Amino acid sequence: MASHPIARSPVDRLPADWRDFLALTKPRVMTLVVFTALCGLLAARVPIHPVIAFTAILCVALGAGAAGALNQWYEADLDAAMRRTARRPLPAGRMDRQAALHFGVGLAAFSVLLMGLAVNVLAAAILAVSILFYVMIYTVWLKRRTPQNIVIGGAAGAFPPLIGWAAATGRVEALPVLLFALIFLWTPPHFWALSLFVRSDYANAGVPMMPVVAGTRATRIQVFLYSLPMAAAAVAPWALGLTGVLYGVTAVALTAAFLALAAQVSLSRETDPALMRPERRLFGYSVFYLFAMFAVLVVDRMVIA
Repeated sequence: MASHPIARSPVDRLPADWRDFLALTKPRVMTLVVFTALCGLLAARVPIHPVIAFTAILCVALGAGAAGALNQWYEADLDAAMRRTARRPLPAGRMDRQAALHFGVGLAAFSVLLMGLAVNVLAAAILAVSILFYVMIYTVWLKRRTPQNIVIGGAAGAFPPLIGWAAATGRVEALPVLLFALIFLWTPPHFWALSLFVRSDYANAGVPMMPVVAGTRATRIQVFLYSLPMAAAAVAPWALGLTGVLYGVTAVALTAAFLALAAQVSLSRETDPALMRPERRLFGYSVFYLFAMFAVLVVDRMVIA
């Protein structure tokens, strides 16, 4: 039986340092959030003071960090039961849960307040909704209850382009809504690819991820099926005339590669997580895919259009 770290008592708890507070913010996840928000801001192609732009992106980063901290505060028991998360500050016993809660709430309130005062109210409102959605809808309500957790909860990670666009323009328009849809539909195949080769972690923690509840075969099929509407959302900005040919051609090529990898996953019969190469390839490529799609979008909108 796999051993899990035992929570330390207040007497022998190790003191948290700045690296533990940074780990609470989930820096890897924050990188993608900040990048897509910045791309949304730049793609708007409107004049914005550099200080205002920097403040807006800073607020997105702080808000994402707050959501990550509150997620870890609430899921400390799940993190302790999973090998890949057991070394986080709370399950490892380096930080008190109350400190994580106060840090997360304070960071969330500050990020929304600063966005509202320094940028605009619409961007602040969307930022607040994104934090609440991730914490209350995904973390508290969905994750432990349904295998559709990542389908609905994926909306939380899709808000950043909307926030960036709203920060620059004070409006929500068709293009950022399509970018929201792209991330929303990208999230299930991205996370289900991961969950296929870390299935035992979720099973040990009692999290009803799709491979645990429906099995690996059904999950592989769902990975491919969800990739189809994602592909439509990816090329929609070009089809609707909102972007130029650079974005269109790149979107078609990158998305075709994504579909090919998703098809390989759907056809795989491998049961050993260590040998699930198609799943690992799709997961790795999916991260590159989203970064590349948004980077090309900005180049297309700012340089070529």
